[in-house]
Amino acid sequence: MEPPIESASAPGEGSRAVPRDEIDHDDQTPGMTQSHLPEPAQAVVDTAKAGYLGAGKRNRTLYLVLGIVALAAVATWFVGSRIESPADAAARTAPPAPSPILVPVEERVLSSEIVTRGTVRFGLPQPISIGPSPLKANPELITTIPARNTHFGEGSVMLTASGRPVFVLQGGVPAYRDLAPGIAGDDVRQLKAALGRLGFDPGPLNVPFDQQTSAAVAAFYKSRGWEPFGPTRDQIATLRSLERDFADATKTKAAADAASAQAALIVESARATATHNFRAAALETSRNAAAGGAGESANPSKAQSVEVERAKARYANAAAAADLAAQIAERDLIVLDPRQPATARAAAEAKLELARAAVEKTRREGEQAIQAAEREAALAAQRADLGLAAEQAAKLEGEKSVEAALDAQRLAAMDSRVAGQRVDQLDAELKAAKQRMGVQIPVDEVVFVKSLPVRVEAVSAAVGSALSGQVMTVTDNQLAADAALALESAPLVKPGMAVAIDEETLRVNATGIVDVVDSTPGTHGVDGFHIYVGIKIDATKVRLEGYSVRIRIPIESTKEAVTAVPVSAVSLASDGTSRVQVENAGALQYVTVKPGLSAGGYVAVTPVEGKLGAGQRVVIGYDNPGAKDQK
Repeated sequence: MEPPIESASAPGEGSRAVPRDEIDHDDQTPGMTQSHLPEPAQAVVDTAKAGYLGAGKRNRTLYLVLGIVALAAVATWFVGSRIESPADAAARTAPPAPSPILVPVEERVLSSEIVTRGTVRFGLPQPISIGPSPLKANPELITTIPARNTHFGEGSVMLTASGRPVFVLQGGVPAYRDLAPGIAGDDVRQLKAALGRLGFDPGPLNVPFDQQTSAAVAAFYKSRGWEPFGPTRDQIATLRSLERDFADATKTKAAADAASAQAALIVESARATATHNFRAAALETSRNAAAGGAGESANPSKAQSVEVERAKARYANAAAAADLAAQIAERDLIVLDPRQPATARAAAEAKLELARAAVEKTRREGEQAIQAAEREAALAAQRADLGLAAEQAAKLEGEKSVEAALDAQRLAAMDSRVAGQRVDQLDAELKAAKQRMGVQIPVDEVVFVKSLPVRVEAVSAAVGSALSGQVMTVTDNQLAADAALALESAPLVKPGMAVAIDEETLRVNATGIVDVVDSTPGTHGVDGFHIYVGIKIDATKVRLEGYSVRIRIPIESTKEAVTAVPVSAVSLASDGTSRVQVENAGALQYVTVKPGLSAGGYVAVTPVEGKLGAGQRVVIGYDNPGAKDQK
């Protein structure tokens, strides 16, 4: 119940209380109700109203005027309150102070990754090609062929041709030659490894295909119900021919060795003969020199003989001349003596003539003796020269005969050496042929694949066709995915890296590894701006083949939990260092950090100055409500 409103009465009249319900509401000024006026204006109106109601009708006009004045004042105040200065407007429209956005520091394992998509399939299809074996004279014809989706394990028979099996074994080197005793290589090592896995001991892996390997191959064939492949007719014929050639070569070598030994004796004989002939010639030369000399310079005795003859001739000439002079003197005495008879004079003349003839004779005999001595000296020199020439001829003839004997010896030694090499070659070929006489595996009876078991994906050969070229395509049971990487991402991915595979629609989370990363863009069906990557997928209960899945390849990881903050929390200081702004007891302060691996929007940080740990809150930005309102 509302209290009555007291009003003042006019002079001479008593005052009375006027109930609220007796107030003439029609006299209220429009727009002056309490619900439409602000508080200051409402107070003025209430005052005026109270005076108006309490004064009675005689004073209503006065109070009405006062109310109008009050209303004018209120309107002026109201209008003034709506007018504001630029400073007031700027202060009113200024945005509120932004508040920091804080997030907690975390301890987490960070890893960066490459995400791509791939289509799941069974292992990469690999063709099975078989070449003809030189061990078999006629081409083989396929007699049985497997159906699609047939599974083969190691040692299984994939198909048969002309009644012979084709086994599948595990190995990275394709079958490219017949495997027979005596050969070595990677294909032999992988054959031995496969036989060992199947329970047959082939001997050490690094030893060539030997008789022990042949025995293991024979046991393997028989365990599968097949006869091993033994020596062929051609191999047997080759062996017999090599045996004959080896026997002939041995005989030839023996004859060559005998000829070589005989040639050595001939050389010794030639040397002895040459020495003998040379010495005989030298002796003859010495004998001739002793007998006749070899000129004045070479043999003084011959020169002395000539001088002796000359001296004899001078002596004889002198004696004859003296005798002639004596005869002349004796004749003159007789001629001058008149007492001498004519006969005495004639006798004196005769003696004088004889003396003169003796002088001439002595002169001529001396000259002849000297000439004879000179001729003898000349002949002695010639005989000496002939002796020296004979000695030189004997020497040269001996050297010639020795050199001829040496040439014959060298030829005989060469023949012996060639014969020996021929024998050694044939001996090696004969041994190899004998080794190949054991059990062997023709190239068209074995197929090597990288991993087993495998399943038949497609068959390209038919029964009755020749066993040559590609016959089928197989895949392993390993799930794999074909994916593509951008050119800039491919260098970061290496074979053997772990892979996470997930697909939300399939509700699968699988793992795997990178199997192959191609080196050339545009291979295996990808475009020229991507690199093919093959993924091996670990076993999973969900059938994934044929589906497209997401593939995540971690590139780098901290491996252990590290202190991490959002990337937006790290900023650079003016000195180039990195820092984060940390809340501490309601205040914000900077902590210098060393950033590490960044991944998934987070970055690993290590505090350099200050402390930073899990649970603390760092600033990642500022919230500005005013900016949002303006938007």
